[in-house]
Formats: sequence, structure tokens, C-alpha cells
Amino acid sequence: MEPRRRAGVPLAGHARGAGPPRAGGAVAALLRPLELLFDRLYGSRFNPLHQSGNLAVLCFLVTLVTGIYLFLFYRIGDPHGSVARIEESIFLGGWVRSVHRYSADLAMVAIVVHLLRKLVQGHTWGPRAFAWLSGVALLGVVLASGWTGLVLVWDVQGALVASQGARLLDLLPVLATPLGRSFNGETPVPSSFFFMNLFLHVALPLGLAAGLWIHVSRVARPALLPPRRLLLAVLALLALFAAIRPVVLPPAADLLALPGPVPLDLLFAFWLPVSLRVPPAVHLALWVVAFLLLAALTRFWRPRSAINVSWVDENSCTGCTDCYQDCPYEAIAMVPRAFGAQTSELVAHVDPARCVGCGLCAAACAPMGVGPFGRTGRDQLATTREKLAARPPGAREVVVLACLNGLGGRPQELLVAGARLEPVACAGSVHSATIELLVRGGAGGVVLLACPTRDCRFREGPKWLEARLFAGREAALKPRVDRRRIAFAACSLAEGAAARAVIAALRDRVAALGEGTGGEGDAPAVDARLERRLATGEEARL
Repeated sequence: MEPRRRAGVPLAGHARGAGPPRAGGAVAALLRPLELLFDRLYGSRFNPLHQSGNLAVLCFLVTLVTGIYLFLFYRIGDPHGSVARIEESIFLGGWVRSVHRYSADLAMVAIVVHLLRKLVQGHTWGPRAFAWLSGVALLGVVLASGWTGLVLVWDVQGALVASQGARLLDLLPVLATPLGRSFNGETPVPSSFFFMNLFLHVALPLGLAAGLWIHVSRVARPALLPPRRLLLAVLALLALFAAIRPVVLPPAADLLALPGPVPLDLLFAFWLPVSLRVPPAVHLALWVVAFLLLAALTRFWRPRSAINVSWVDENSCTGCTDCYQDCPYEAIAMVPRAFGAQTSELVAHVDPARCVGCGLCAAACAPMGVGPFGRTGRDQLATTREKLAARPPGAREVVVLACLNGLGGRPQELLVAGARLEPVACAGSVHSATIELLVRGGAGGVVLLACPTRDCRFREGPKWLEARLFAGREAALKPRVDRRRIAFAACSLAEGAAARAVIAALRDRVAALGEGTGGEGDAPAVDARLERRLATGEEARL
């Protein structure tokens, strides 16, 4: 049976849908001031917080390239001495080592920010649980890779990391001889120990590359690197900072020396002060509990409401593959029809286990036969007609369809005379026929206000929306609609002034155009059977 359309939803048939858990507000409060500051400094397009995952990948690649260069000159027989020679005698050796260390530290910062942002957005459960769990595993691999790198320098910090790590490994039944005995100073540390660390330091980054592929395997068209301008800026910053403030090589490890001050890398060796003050069993338990808690968030960091997954009206599906191509999470597949070819041999099929309820498929479907419950293109048209009948817009009034995850959730930021705000769950899920109906139903113009392209909760909402408005992508806004009455903007929470300027500009342009229908012909046509069904409430079999 076809699901009934909900009453009382906002214009265009959109509801808020599954959001982050209530506890996400506390985490959001930590990030919001910094995010707003960066938006004002760099603009939403180049805000590094919006690119945290991409920056982590970029820094990983920089660390990998510089690490290969350092590996060529490293000697396990004289670890500290070879590092000193790299800095003093090898061409650009000290600078390369500094870039290596700073890029590794920046990668850790980016990973932590990425984790916190996913917590704020509630991307830890359901269809996104796989990405979260693989991300937690990648965090563990990054930490382990960093620890082996600190040990390979074999300075006072590296020796402390090795000895404290050995205390943990000795608790596990993995080695026949306790590893901690190697660091009592009675005999030199064997070369095999450094060979093992060097092997892991090379192998773990290769595992990271495979893990990254797994991490993004359930999303379509993953953007792995930041925009070119931000990418070049980060590379220049790393190069410049490494030249101005090179990494200092601490004294060589001396296992017989009395304990003294040890310089710590707070991003990789933050745990050393704790490990020195608690028994090894307690220290190991803290690590286990920390990672178990991160993994358990897939069950306990739940959103406030369930995901409104998409469904397909097979009678309307033409097998065009547009929804299949546009789905950001590869939740739609084209499968053979169960009862033979009707309009097409293939029909769209939604996998509920992978659907996040974004509704981008609803905007992609020209026949309006797919989308979340109550948010298909047909539902949007029906709800919009109701809204227009209840409150007809003025001929010079501008309707603003703004994303609830962005400025649509802050109506006070969009107060412009002559504008009417209608929040939507995702601007990218608004069907072009809804926009046409608004213009031809009396509105002077329509502003589509999306989240920033790199900060969309559903990844590709602004991208596909702009393509349908101005680039002819299915289901495109019809040529008969006057584009002078349509405006599009992608603005962050800190860019309210820019959004208001776009709205005011369209309002003034509409006033100059005067009254009109925005194009020729009638309002967008809807299947006659659907019209009867909407009018009578009759349910139809799929």
C-alpha cells in the first residue's frame, strides 16, 4: 500500500527527520564558536573544520611521502645517530623530518575534529555505523603508527614510550619472553626491536590506505582531498612552519640515566603521564574501555527520531537510474521488476539498511515516484498546494526554502522584508516541480538556501540542487520557469548577512520585473490518478 502523506509538514513536504541525539548539543557547544570564527575568517567553502576528514587524508599523504624519504637514510643499528645525521648531513633532512612530524600531528588534530563533528551530527548509528566503527579502528592504527615513529627516534621520549608500551604488552599472552626486560639497561636493546618497530611503522600506513578505502566504501563519489586552494594553503603552512620552527631532536635514550624531564608529543604521547602513575593493568583497562565506549556509540548515541527511509512507487518508476546515480550513500539499486517489464525492465529498489533519509532521490525523480515517506515529489506538490491555498503569496513576495540543518533552523537570521521563510529538511531534496509551482502559484520568486557544499549533512544536496536549477540535470527546473525569479545560495550559520543579501537582491529584482506568472503554460502537471488519490484519500496498490 502507498504510505499516506502526513499532515502539517512544512512547505514542500519536508520534515526535520532524524537528527543528532540530545547529548550532541554539549559537543556542538564546544565546536560552534570555533566553527563560526573560521567561517568568518575563511568563508564556509574553505573552513578547515568542514574539511577535517579531507585534511586528515592530506596530512596522511604528506606524512607518507616524507616518511619514505627518511626511511632511505634510517639505520636500525644506530637509530638516534642516524636521525641526527639525517638532520645534519642529508639534503633538506631536518626540514623533511619537521614536515613529517608536523603533518602527523595535524592529522591527529583533524581526526579528533572529524570525530567530534560526526558526534554532533549523530553520524554514529544505523547506516553510518559501519563508517563510524571503521573510523574508530583507523584511529587506533594512526595512534599505533605514531608510537612506533616516536620509538624509532630512540630519544628520551621514544625510550619512555617503548618501556611503558612494553608494560602493556607483557600483560598479553603474545610474547614468550617479557618485553620489558629489554629496557632494564643491563644489555643493549637488540636491533630486532628496532626492526620490528620499523616494519610496523611502514606496514601500518599501508594498512591505513586499505582502511580508508573501507571507511568510505559505503558512500558514492567520496571527496578525499580538500579544495585546491585549501590544499595548497595547508602544504605551504606545513613547509613554512617546518622551516621557521624545526623539530628539535631530544637527547639520545639512556636506560641507565636517572629519570628527568621528558619532552612529550601531546598528540601521540598524551597517555604517558597516566601510565607512569597507575599499574599496567589499570592503564590497559583504560585503553580498552575508551575504544569500547567509542564503538558502543553505534548503539547508545541515538538520534531523537528514526530515519524516514525512502520507498519506491514501482508503477511510476521508469527505470531511468537518476535516483540510483544521485544517491550519496549507494542505497538505491536497479533490479529486475518482479512481475515483468511494464514501463521498463529495471526498477529502483531502496536498501533500508543503507538509506539515511536524505530525500535527494525525491528531487532526482522526474515521475516523482521515489523518496522518504511524505516527502516524494508528489507529496511536496500536494503540501505546497495546501500551503498556497491557505496563504497565497504576494506577487512581489519571495519564498525562501532554507535547510533546517543550516540557516533554516535559525529564522531570526533570515528576517528580510517581503520574504517568507519555509524550512526544509534538505534543500537538495526539493523537487523542481515544487519550485515551479511556487513561482506559477503567485510567488514573486523563490530562494533556495542550502548548507555549504562541504558541510551538507547529506553530502551532495547543494551540488545536485544547483545542477537541477541551472545545469539541466534531471529532474531539471523546466525552461518555461523564469530563472530571473530563482536564486540559489549555499551559506553557513555564520553567513546570515550573505544569505539576507541574496534574498533582498531577488526581492528587488522581482519588484523590477513586476507581476507575472514566471513563465508560460499551466502549473506542473501531476498524474491524474494521483490527483484523485490525493483528493479522496484513496489508497492504491503498488
